[in-house]
Amino acid sequence: MSSLLPDFPWDTIASAKQRAAAHPGGLVDLSVGTPVDPVDPLIRAALASVAEVPGYPTTHGTPQLRTAAVDALKRRFGITGIAPEAVLPAVGTKELIAGLPRLLGLAADDLVVIPEVAYPTYEVGALLAGTRIARADGLTQLGPQAPALIYLNSPSNPTGRVLGVDHLRKVVAFARERGAIVASDECYLGLAWDERAVSVLDPEVCAGDHTGLLAIHSLSKTSNLASYRAGFVTGDPALVRELLEVRKHAGMMVPFPVQAAMTAALGDDAHEARQRERYRARREVLRKALREAGFRIDHSEAGLYLWSTRGENCRTTLDWLAERGILAAPGDFYGPTGTEHVRIALTATDERIAAAADRLTP
Repeated sequence: MSSLLPDFPWDTIASAKQRAAAHPGGLVDLSVGTPVDPVDPLIRAALASVAEVPGYPTTHGTPQLRTAAVDALKRRFGITGIAPEAVLPAVGTKELIAGLPRLLGLAADDLVVIPEVAYPTYEVGALLAGTRIARADGLTQLGPQAPALIYLNSPSNPTGRVLGVDHLRKVVAFARERGAIVASDECYLGLAWDERAVSVLDPEVCAGDHTGLLAIHSLSKTSNLASYRAGFVTGDPALVRELLEVRKHAGMMVPFPVQAAMTAALGDDAHEARQRERYRARREVLRKALREAGFRIDHSEAGLYLWSTRGENCRTTLDWLAERGILAAPGDFYGPTGTEHVRIALTATDERIAAAADRLTP
C-alpha cells in the first residue's frame, strides 16, 4: 500500500531545515501549522475531570459534545438546521479526510476531485481508496465527468483563498446534478481576515438543504487542540449515519476525556477570540516583513498561512529563507501549480515571529 503513496513531503526538506537550524539565532520554523500556544485552562480542566472514567467511549460522541458542536456552529458561523445526531467526532480531521473515500465505499471507477493546489491528504485519501483523481478548481474543467466525491477547502490550506457564496452555490448545484458528495474542509473557517468565509452548510449556500454535503471542522487551530486529535464532521444526516456505522465496526472512537475537552472548547468563545487575536498580530508582523523583503503575497485572505512568492522556483526560495534561519513549506508540496510559492505559517511564538521579521528586513 505504501508504494502507492508519494514521498512524505516534510521528509524532502530535511536539508533545508538543517541549514536553517545552523543560524546563530536558531531556527524559526514556519513550515508546519502546528499550535505553539498553551491549551486554555478551561479545556484542560474538562479533560482532567473525567480522566478516571474506565469504560469505552461511544463512536458517536456524547450528547453533550454533539449539542455543543451544533450550538457553536450556529453561534460562530450562522450555520443552522443541524441536528445533534448529524454530528460525528473524529480522531483529528486528517484521519477523517484520509479515510473518507474508503469510509464512503468508493472504488476504482469512482472519481475524486481535489483542488488544484491542495492539502496533500485529499490526494492521499483517494490513493488509499484506489480511486481516480482530478485536480480542478473550475467545474468546466471536469467536462461531462460525474465525480463521486468533491473536496472543497475554504479557507484554503495552503493559499488562504476564500470561496465566495456564489462559487459554493455553483459547486453544490453541480454536485447534485451529477450525484456527487461534497466534502468541505472548513478547519480554518474561524480565521478569516480580509474576506468573509462561509460554510457549505450556510443557508445562503444550500438554502438549508444539507443533502449530499459534509462539513469537516477541527479544534486544532483556534483552540490549540492539535495534540488532542479533536475534530468532527457534520451535514447530511444520512451520510453521517453511514460514516458512523462503518466507524463503529472499526472501533474509531475519540477518547472520552478528549470528548469532554471538545465540549468545553466548543462551549467557550472567549479562548478562541484570544487565540485569533494572537494570530492576527503575528500575521501583520510577518506580512509587512515579507513585502519589505520583496515577496508578493497571493490570496491569504484567511487561515494560518501567507502564500508567498519571489517569482522563482519554490526550492530556491526555500534555500534563501534557510540561509536566514527560516524554514517554510515549498509550494510543490501542494500541487504542480504551486511551484513558485512557499507557505509561511503564523504558528510560531511572538518572539520567533519577531526574529523572522528581523531577519527578513533588508
